[in-house]
Amino acid sequence: MTTRAATPRDPLLQGTLDLLVLRILELGPHHGHGIALAISARSGETLLVDHGSLYPALQRLEQRSWIRGEWGTSSNNRRARFYTLTAGGRKQVGIEASRWHRLVDSIARVLEPDALPTPENA
Repeated sequence: MTTRAATPRDPLLQGTLDLLVLRILELGPHHGHGIALAISARSGETLLVDHGSLYPALQRLEQRSWIRGEWGTSSNNRRARFYTLTAGGRKQVGIEASRWHRLVDSIARVLEPDALPTPENA
């Protein structure tokens, strides 16, 4: 029996799943399980998408008209719903990515050792 160190998996921050799904669909159509696999692969196997979160997110994105789903047949010959990005979804990817980068930059500034003093210390 071989053992290998398991890659640590990080839970998704609330609100990031929509952005990740939109980004994956920006690269091309996928069915739900394919989206989960693509997110995991592109994250270096560190992000694990729970299907219990993914399918409600897909429904939410479809209701917002950011993605469109159509029934088709998967590579293993099973019926699956394939999702594509709409024009509105393409625009939303940019909006969500900008928000994400702003958040990351803000957190990084707070974590820097030479961060600006807080108002109480000024």
